Order: sequence, then structure tokens, then C-alpha cells
Amino acid sequence: MRINLGVYISVKLNKYSGNVHVIKGPYMSIFSLFDEITSAVSDAITDIIGTPDAGIIVEMGADGTPTQAIDKIAEDIILSYLRSAEACGEVISEEAGRCKISDADGIIILDPIDGSYNAIHGIPYYAISAGFMKNGEITAAYISNLGFPEVFTAEKNAGAFLNNKPIRVSVVDTLDAASLSLYGKQHHINSVTEIAGNARRWRHFGASALELAYIGCGRIDGFVDMRGTLRYTDTAAGMLTCEEAGGRVTSATGKTIEHTEDVRQGSTLIATNGFLHDEILRSLERSV
Repeated sequence: MRINLGVYISVKLNKYSGNVHVIKGPYMSIFSLFDEITSAVSDAITDIIGTPDAGIIVEMGADGTPTQAIDKIAEDIILSYLRSAEACGEVISEEAGRCKISDADGIIILDPIDGSYNAIHGIPYYAISAGFMKNGEITAAYISNLGFPEVFTAEKNAGAFLNNKPIRVSVVDTLDAASLSLYGKQHHINSVTEIAGNARRWRHFGASALELAYIGCGRIDGFVDMRGTLRYTDTAAGMLTCEEAGGRVTSATGKTIEHTEDVRQGSTLIATNGFLHDEILRSLERSV
């Protein structure tokens, strides 16, 4: 039997809104707050993970795609916490778009559930992804894997961490030894085939923020997404985590990614451990 979504969200919000600890300050406070948020969101969505209820379409999101129940539940809880804690001035979220939070400084670039498909289908690989932006630059990142209890964090010029332990990219320096995550559409078949045919192994996991963080801790060596659909909300936290762990991130042409704050606009993205980057870019050039 399907849930009454309005009642379900109301019950969860009432449960958690009274438990918010008002934390103000720099990044460690943000990280502590998001630890609480992770616990609240995880508890709130547990009953619907892997069920049709999680995928109920409730509205159209600011990004122009349907907002599903699991995204709505997570986003509403996160925004409630951020407002109560006055954690930032604004949030740019995949579902709600740009919204005012408080008179505090900074903007949080948020994907309430990165990997919604996985969560809806009971695949334990989905995350909360949040990048803290100040003066137009992402200065801190938080990625919490809700399907498996681990948290990636990063601070600009201060490194990247997994469960508070420093992480570093792999040292794999040839494509024939590399494990990659690859994405493309039908008209990208030449590009994807060129890379896949030379890589040791390739796959895709379905949650870009986590995949970028996986490069940071050496679990995979690169990430190639040719679809042109990755939004700032998808990548803000993951890009900083990858770079602070020693990785490199560019567009498919090797240029700096110029993300806009418009959640309807996407881009291509190449992320690697740094050692593989030029070889992958050359492979893409050959496939054109």
C-alpha cells in the first residue's frame, strides 16, 4: 500500500525540526551539522528505500526534471535543519532551486539525494552532497554515503578526508591499468568506446558525487561523463573532494569547468587521479 506522502513528510519534519542543534561557525560546524542531517535523512527514508513509494513523482524540480518522493523528503528535512541552524545565506538545490535560508554568509550547493535511482531500487549507493560556496568559490565539501556509513569531507587547500582520515588519489598512470566510471549517450558511442576499449575495466555506479570522491580515495582512477547533463548540484562537493585529494577535473575538452548556478544547465566532466588525465583527453580527441 502506498504512503500518503503529505502526511509522511509532515510526520518526519515534525519529528526532526524540534531536534535541530543550532550550530554556527566555519567548516567543522557545517560538517557537524551535516552529520546530524545525515542521521535524520537516513532515518526518514529508511521505510521507503527500495519501494515504489520512493519513486512517486510529486512535482517538477527547479532543474526541469521530476522530483520524486525520496528527493522531496530529504530536501525538506535538510532545508529545515539549515534554516534552524542559520547555516548559510542561501541554498541552491536540485529540486527547490535557489532559496533564502538566513542572513548568514555563504551558499550551499545541494543535491539532497545523489543517486535517486539507486535508492528507489534498493541499490545501496546514494548520498547527500553539499558544497559550501563563499565569494563564488567552493571552499568546503560534504558527501555522506547513505547506503553505506561513510562520509567524505574536504576543505579548500586543506585536503580531503574519509571518515576524518586523509585520502589520496591512486598512482595508476596508464589507461590499460585503470578502472574508470564512464557515462555517455548514443551519440557518444565513439568516445566511450575509445576509452572503454583501452581501459583495464570500466563501469558506472549512478551517483556522481560519490564517484568523484571515489577517485579521491583511490577506489577508481577516473570518471568520464560525456552526456553534458551534470549540474553544479551534482558535482560541486565531489569536484573539491577529488581535487583536494590530488585529482584533476576539467571539461571534456580539457578546459576549466564553468558551472553556472542555473540548475537547468549541465556540462561534460572528466575527473582523474591526475596521472591519466592527458591520456583520456587525447583518447577523446581521437574519437571525434
